[in-house]
Amino acid sequence: MFTINIYTKLALIAVTLLGGLGLSFAYGFGYGLPFLLVGIGLLASYILLGTVQSAAQLVQESKFEEAEKRLDMTLKPEWLYSANRAYFNMIKGTLAASRKDNESAEKYFAKAQEIGVPSDNETAMLELQLANIAATKNKWNQAKLHYKKLKGLKVTEPQLREQIQQFEKALKQRGAIKAAGRAGMNPMQMNPGGKRRRPKMR
Repeated sequence: MFTINIYTKLALIAVTLLGGLGLSFAYGFGYGLPFLLVGIGLLASYILLGTVQSAAQLVQESKFEEAEKRLDMTLKPEWLYSANRAYFNMIKGTLAASRKDNESAEKYFAKAQEIGVPSDNETAMLELQLANIAATKNKWNQAKLHYKKLKGLKVTEPQLREQIQQFEKALKQRGAIKAAGRAGMNPMQMNPGGKRRRPKMR
């Protein structure tokens, strides 16, 4: 998708709006109108779309600090088009998670979930992130609820499907350990291939 560098876009907004106003005062409104229309269109796209797309590209390149700064250049997140507002919160959550700030990450992911994202893949990504955070906090019942929602989604991205399978294994392992604990068994006995220390000879 074609994108304009945010700094170039801001410069074009200033040039076209100021140039259009200057031409309108000097030669008449008809001369400045084309420049004003271009400037207004660019300004509207900046307000409604923000810097979400370029920030997402920086996240994919693991340039997290640059992505944070780019995202902060969004004028008013609450004015963004709904899909972009959801992506804004998704990226904010991803950046918070990269800093191990699970509280902020959970807040932003929940906001994105509330707004809604267009595809099942993106919805699954949110549910998986929230499930992982719940598991990290040892809130396994909450993690299971997110996992249950995950299973009802049509996920087509192979990498995401693999991550879901890994989380499913973690849930099953957690369930097996809890069951062993209730039965009074040592969880280490669940792994017959594991190494056992030989008792010291006296």
